[in-house]
Amino acid sequence: MTSFYLSKPYQPPQAPAKLPLGKSWALFGGISPDQFMAQYWHKKPLLIRKAIPAFALSAENGEPLDSPIPAKELLQFASKDEVGSRLVKAKPWSFEHGPFSKQAIPAIDKPNWTLLFQGMEAHHPAAAKILSWFRFIPDARLDDLMISIAGIGGGVGPHFDSYDVFLIQMSGRRQWQISEQKDLSLNPKLPLKILQHFKPEQEWILEPGDMLYLPPHIAHDGIALDPGCQTWSVGFRSPSFKELLQEGLWRLAESLEDIPELDQKFADPKQRATLKAEQLPNELIEQLSKKLKDLKLDQIDGFLPGITAYLSEPKQQAIFETPETPLNPKQFAKTLEANTLIPHPQTRILNLKTQVYCNGENMTKGQSLATVRAWQKLAALKKLQAKLQGLDKSSLYEAYLAGWVIFQ
Repeated sequence: MTSFYLSKPYQPPQAPAKLPLGKSWALFGGISPDQFMAQYWHKKPLLIRKAIPAFALSAENGEPLDSPIPAKELLQFASKDEVGSRLVKAKPWSFEHGPFSKQAIPAIDKPNWTLLFQGMEAHHPAAAKILSWFRFIPDARLDDLMISIAGIGGGVGPHFDSYDVFLIQMSGRRQWQISEQKDLSLNPKLPLKILQHFKPEQEWILEPGDMLYLPPHIAHDGIALDPGCQTWSVGFRSPSFKELLQEGLWRLAESLEDIPELDQKFADPKQRATLKAEQLPNELIEQLSKKLKDLKLDQIDGFLPGITAYLSEPKQQAIFETPETPLNPKQFAKTLEANTLIPHPQTRILNLKTQVYCNGENMTKGQSLATVRAWQKLAALKKLQAKLQGLDKSSLYEAYLAGWVIFQ
């Protein structure tokens, strides 16, 4: 029986706010997150059988589980503008971006195709819950959860990723081949980034509930063995230092607008007569050097706010809508006492020590201590219920009006 005909979807639980980092987890084959990070993260692959034990236990009881998002429901996302989707076909290779009409999607029992859905944590609560399992890894490193659904023989070809990834089998079986080969050259004749010379070294067939972790630059190829095969990929971003420094410098330059003393004109009453008029004067260099030191722009602390803001930006396709009937500040405060406020699924929140950045903005700058603490709690727990006063001037209320935070 294939997963396409199963009727009982797996319901992933929400991870606790405080994860037991030193205790063994089934998700990692009986080792703890502490051990996983020390022994495997960014170092070597790890295959975990029955990482999600519910699949095997249910199958033993004669009630096999389907994916948390069954095939029929998942395929409906292919037609939505707000969901990034791609269709990959093999024999021959082809590649198209969505959205797709219903007629453009191959039948589930047709071979050699794969549909990829990017950022599904923003579109389905089950995907968001799966991501909560991995919050022992810094939020700044998280990219998104991608779901692939494929017909028999479907895949994207042998390739490598420049980031860490957890490949969770959620429906049907998939054959994985991996290699630690050094030759990562790509075939220039194909429309996808497919390795020119793939030489598999290890091979496994993953059943529903199994998981494969791969660090960056491990060559791999996954081929669906059943119709409706689903693999959920938790990917982690790995920006270059060039990207981080460029973004940090750009935001650092913008922040200089808030420093009035920098509007002062350069003056050089101590400048002496010179025979080298073509040279940049030492007086200018010395004064600029002093300004940089005074502003601490020659230290990492000067760059970190801009880098944190950049890493907290939502994806480009993120859409936020203001509440249809927005609460006034008093109503918002009263609702916050009795209801739980959570980040919008597409909102990103990061901390830089005591500062909290949300969707690229510093939400704690110039705010009351109560608002700062509320943001810190929201960033840590991804939820907030509190008694707060004076919310008419609070960035928390502004975020609510912008649709960045919503009531659960």
